[in-house]
Amino acid sequence: MYSLPPAGADPAWGGPAPDLMATKSTIFKASLQIADIDHSYYADHALTLARHPSETDERMMLRLCALALQAHKLQSICSGDGTLAFGAGLSDPDEPDVWLRDFTGLTRLWIEVGQPEDKPLLKACGKADEVVLYCFNHAAEIWWRGIEGKLSRPQNLSVFRLPTSAAQALIPMAQRNMQLQATIQEGALMLSDGKVHVDLEPVRWK
Repeated sequence: MYSLPPAGADPAWGGPAPDLMATKSTIFKASLQIADIDHSYYADHALTLARHPSETDERMMLRLCALALQAHKLQSICSGDGTLAFGAGLSDPDEPDVWLRDFTGLTRLWIEVGQPEDKPLLKACGKADEVVLYCFNHAAEIWWRGIEGKLSRPQNLSVFRLPTSAAQALIPMAQRNMQLQATIQEGALMLSDGKVHVDLEPVRWK
């Protein structure tokens, strides 16, 4: 069982920058139980999310889903001796939405949510061992056709498309205090708060 440091934690704990907890951000708490059957990873995570004023509930919940989908790497890459946490996200364009760092401080995994430009992604590929992008917007296909060629070279970049309808179905779960169960099986994420149940199946584009 591994716990995550709260967003905005003291940098000595490897947490994101303090300004993530700026007074204009809305703070959400989530108790997330992860059962990743695909990777035999089972853990409870106590999370604090700071939602930037320009961030939607949909995007915030997708950040949480992205963390759940990649949480097994805390064990498989770092043998549990690392830090998996939310980055500054929209509060700092140079920070990822989620990152995994080993005990030496090396960034092993950099996760982005959305449809970013190519240059920040290429820069991230030079900073981390692995970069994973989850795009979800209804215009994601148009975005991908315009940027795919520019992202063909990095071998450490993976791109996934999250279904827009499923992403929007997550919105009712966005509560100030959340009790969530995440099950990953055959590449799909099933997220539930006991009332709302959403199946999210990423489609790999790269």
